[in-house]
Amino acid sequence: MIKGVIFDLDGTLIDSMQVWYDVDRRFLTENGVENPPVSVSERVRKMTIYDASALFISEFNLKCTQDYVIKRIEELVRIEYEENIQMKPYVMDILDFLDRRSIPYGVATATYKSLAEAVLKRCGIYERFRFLLSDADYPNGKRFPDIFLGASEILGTPPEYILVAEDSLHCIETAKNAGFITAGLYDKASESDICKIRQTADYYFENLKEMESII
Repeated sequence: MIKGVIFDLDGTLIDSMQVWYDVDRRFLTENGVENPPVSVSERVRKMTIYDASALFISEFNLKCTQDYVIKRIEELVRIEYEENIQMKPYVMDILDFLDRRSIPYGVATATYKSLAEAVLKRCGIYERFRFLLSDADYPNGKRFPDIFLGASEILGTPPEYILVAEDSLHCIETAKNAGFITAGLYDKASESDICKIRQTADYYFENLKEMESII
């Protein structure tokens, strides 16, 4: 029944979520915010980079533009994507599995497109994906189904035959409400939502290797 797969990037294909939790507080500290709340990263996690930058400016009274916030955070995390962040376990296994069955796949991410390209190229898997879609293509992010529906058009397959693999609850909810098959993937950053993810997603897996069982 599954004729295409849409992968999330951070927390699903690459082990990067801690980088984002650290960079938010690092950015705020260097811009004069003393002891930024730990909860700020959880709050902006569901936002686009544009909405997150607006929140930083308004809530912490920063004297800078949204464009500065966006570009500076990208600078702070770039080295991690270009040099350090590793793939999650079994990424190569699931891609090989899909290739053997001629099932096309791509990436839909809320991460900066340049960073997504950098880490996928360094890991040697960029060329394997049919597409890489991001907030730059769909500014509403994953709170709205546009990015998933755009991927569906590229794959040339209706949502009911496409599996969306995600580690974040709000993304799973969006995809499922849009008619896609959903698979929740474990990531430490999403531990607080695991029960809800299990209840919401059509399937739940501890790792990508387990996902083979439904394809």
